[in-house]
Amino acid sequence: MKKVYGSAQEALDGLLFDGMFIAAGGFGLCGIPELLLEAIRKAGTKDLTFASNNAGVDEFGIGILLQTRQVKKMISSYVGENAEFMRQYLSGELELEFNPQGTLAERMRAGGCGIPGFYTKTGVGTVIAEGKEHKDFDGETYIMERGIVADISIVKAWKADDTGNLVFRKTARNFNPPAAMCGKVCIVEVEEIVPRGSLDPDHIHLPGIYVHRIIQGQHEKRIEKVTTRKREDA
Repeated sequence: MKKVYGSAQEALDGLLFDGMFIAAGGFGLCGIPELLLEAIRKAGTKDLTFASNNAGVDEFGIGILLQTRQVKKMISSYVGENAEFMRQYLSGELELEFNPQGTLAERMRAGGCGIPGFYTKTGVGTVIAEGKEHKDFDGETYIMERGIVADISIVKAWKADDTGNLVFRKTARNFNPPAAMCGKVCIVEVEEIVPRGSLDPDHIHLPGIYVHRIIQGQHEKRIEKVTTRKREDA
């Protein structure tokens, strides 16, 4: 089965529709599938629900889709660093389902493993637990969280071979593996496609069984915040 496509637009062809559910990798500005997000923006697909740790910043990441009002709902852990995300949420223009980061990652992983739900103590006694099933185990209260299964997942990796085996680079790994697992179709953008058999099996972070389409492209290396100390006088 062909997995390598020539562009983000080609890789998304036939998959996008209004009202769809998308799982996206990335954390802050690290490991964001920027080429696929730009292609979704250009396609004009609207009323989208995204499961993603955050929404990038105003002009990068999912933030570009918030600017064009293509996102209806976010399932996220963090609102900060994105003024438009915060503005739309506080004004009631955007639905937001808050998830603790570990819970969100596990919901994605569970969905990819065929696990419909699981119990966790995280969020018990907070607004996170409202409307969710509660159950006691060994004298402790837990809430049930549902596994996430998205229409598509879009992720960013460092290297791939043509069968879809993926290697992520350092912290850019973040939410990308669980996000990749939970999509009915997984599209990956990578910096480099290497020959089949050249990846050390022990260094593969996600096997190609989860990956359906791959593109290679040039990526922007943004720094979210630069903090430096003043030079000391000699």
